Amino acid sequence: MCHRAQAVISNMEFVQFHPTALSDEGLPIKPKTRRENAFLITEAVRGDGGILYNQSMERFMPMYDDRSELAPRDVVARSIDDQLKKRGEKYVLLDISHRPRDKVLAHFPNIAAECLRYGLDITRQPIPVVPAAHYMCGGVRAGLQGETNVKGLYVAGEVACTGLHGANRLASNSLLEALVFARRAVQPSIDLMVDADGDARPSLVARWARPTLPRSVLGDSVLSDIVGRTRQARMELQSVMWEYVGIVRSTGRLKQAEWRIGDLESEWEEFLFRRGWKPTTVGVEVCEMRNLFCCAKLVVRSALARRESRGLHFTEDFPYLEESRRKPTVIFPAAVQELTWSSKPLQRQLQADDNACSSSGWALGIR
Repeated sequence: MCHRAQAVISNMEFVQFHPTALSDEGLPIKPKTRRENAFLITEAVRGDGGILYNQSMERFMPMYDDRSELAPRDVVARSIDDQLKKRGEKYVLLDISHRPRDKVLAHFPNIAAECLRYGLDITRQPIPVVPAAHYMCGGVRAGLQGETNVKGLYVAGEVACTGLHGANRLASNSLLEALVFARRAVQPSIDLMVDADGDARPSLVARWARPTLPRSVLGDSVLSDIVGRTRQARMELQSVMWEYVGIVRSTGRLKQAEWRIGDLESEWEEFLFRRGWKPTTVGVEVCEMRNLFCCAKLVVRSALARRESRGLHFTEDFPYLEESRRKPTVIFPAAVQELTWSSKPLQRQLQADDNACSSSGWALGIR
């Protein structure tokens, strides 16, 4: 949404993967419905002595890092990913069953309860785990007060790129980013509203087209078709991002992702508008899908621009860190000819000077 509002975006290639999310495929009793969000197995399990095995019960972390299971998240996630690809398996096993039963249950009651729901006793059996996308270090470029290049737009939390994380997030920094920057942003945003010229507010509102609700323009059957196609597109986009833009990347796979995302987006948009959806129609699932396409493209473009491996971004074509590239990736808004709905802002042009704001593309580089 901020990108469409002409905000500067930075460091979108640095996506943190949690190494150990619960793998439903490895549970004795499979969940009846697909999880909307991954159930994370805290790193404290490894800190408390948990050991990672492949499905042949071979311990593998010592082969990748001297710190074994206590290596940083990105190292553990890449190691698990390598095991899964080499062995053609869907998950690995995290075993804490060698620890005293009472201590395991006392330290990890929620994990024990969730696993037991599906027939797995973590005090006796290893936990099936797989990496999962967890945290976005990049986002909307923000100053020390949470301000952006868009007047009146302040950001805090995961949506922001404050510089606190660099290329690899430390766990507690997300709390710092959410609380400190949110608190900092409050007073400047209030001051801006107090100081705002009363005459300017109607003109700001007039920039935006009026939204319409789906049921006011579409029938129930058409809306049901659109929601169904949107859910399918979401699953397909998730599959593309996991396969081509995941933990270990390459230039070829990133370009393949760029092509496939473009095709998927075009097909989805064509379906929507053919069924009567309007650019100003707002529905939760469609709006989320639109934003997912936009964010996916921002991640891919940023990843292609970084021709090195740093922190959470690892590419096989440039596997080493280069100090000359210790700079943020920055995506500036710029006018371009061809735009998709997910990237194109809807504000109205009030004067000729607004022409550059009527479309939003990418002017991307390492700054």
